[in-house]
This record gives sequence, C-alpha cells and structure tokens, in this order.
Amino acid sequence: MSGERPAIGIGPGRLVLVVGPSGAGKDTLIGLARAACADDGGIVFPRRVVTREASSFEDNEQISHEVFRQARAQGEFAMHWEAHGHCYGLRRTIAGDIRAGRTVVANVSRMVIEAMRRTYAAVTVVSITAPPEILAARLAARARGSDGRVADRLRRAVDEVAAPDVTIMNVGSAEDHARELLRAIRGV
Repeated sequence: MSGERPAIGIGPGRLVLVVGPSGAGKDTLIGLARAACADDGGIVFPRRVVTREASSFEDNEQISHEVFRQARAQGEFAMHWEAHGHCYGLRRTIAGDIRAGRTVVANVSRMVIEAMRRTYAAVTVVSITAPPEILAARLAARARGSDGRVADRLRRAVDEVAAPDVTIMNVGSAEDHARELLRAIRGV
C-alpha cells in the first residue's frame, strides 16, 4: 500500500525531508536551523549535489551534468531527482549518518518522499510554502539565472505533499518559522 511505513528500514536516526515550491524560503529556514544546530553533532545538514549554479542562500556542491550522470551510474546517491532542467542528489553518506543515530535534514523534491519512506525507518516531511503572490515576489527578487522563467516555475503544479508531517506557512518572521522547523528537526 502506498504511504505505509516499512517495519524495517535504515535507522535508528531520522531523515527530515524539507519540501515546497520555489520561493517558499526553504533554504533560508534551513540556513537558520543549521546555524542554531551548529554545536549539535547529532544533526547533519548534507550538501546537495546540483547541476546549476547555487545561490548565496544555498550550500550546494555544483557539478556538471556529465559528472552527475557518472556519479548516479556509480550509485553515489542515496536519492536523486530532476527538476526544471537540472539534476539534484544527496550522497550515500547520509545512510551512514542515519545508521549512527543522527538526524539528517535536507531540501529535496516531493518526488523522492515515498521512496525515502520505504528506505529509511524514520522520515519526517516538512512542507514549507507561501501564497502564490509571495512566491512570485521572492522568485523575482532572487533573479537567479538558473531558475529559468519565473512564470514557468509558478505555473508548475504544486500538489499537496504526500502526507506532510509538518506544514509551515512561511509568511512572517523567518526566525519564527525557523524555530518551527527546528521543533520538527528535534522531533518535538
């Protein structure tokens, strides 16, 4: 049955998947949470591997499409996906962190949620979102060339995330919403 959690999966640590539409503020809230957890070795924020330029708000490893394809073929990713003409992935090292009992926090695509729930024993999905007019303003303000056309990104269907555990409507203070994210990361 879709959505069922496995009796056994990679654990005992937790995987916190942060998802949401472009412009929702995922990287901003993750950055604030990372800073708040800087002294906590039990919480890991792995670098995503991406085939596009990173913004100043992201901590990504940028590689070419060809290098990404080679890494994927060699099984170097715990998860990978494509969106907006770019490839994204998280390296297999996250499984070791989870086996060691750590909490791994990552900004991912909704497309990987069900597979990750089948692979890992404890997955928490945090959906970060904002109203369409706020998303549009944020996308226009960041003006990242690798984003493509803002209108195209906004037209992309933003379906409800498959059973999010936490939803954060990111329209007020980033610090307040980062505290909400921290509560989800810490399992509070």
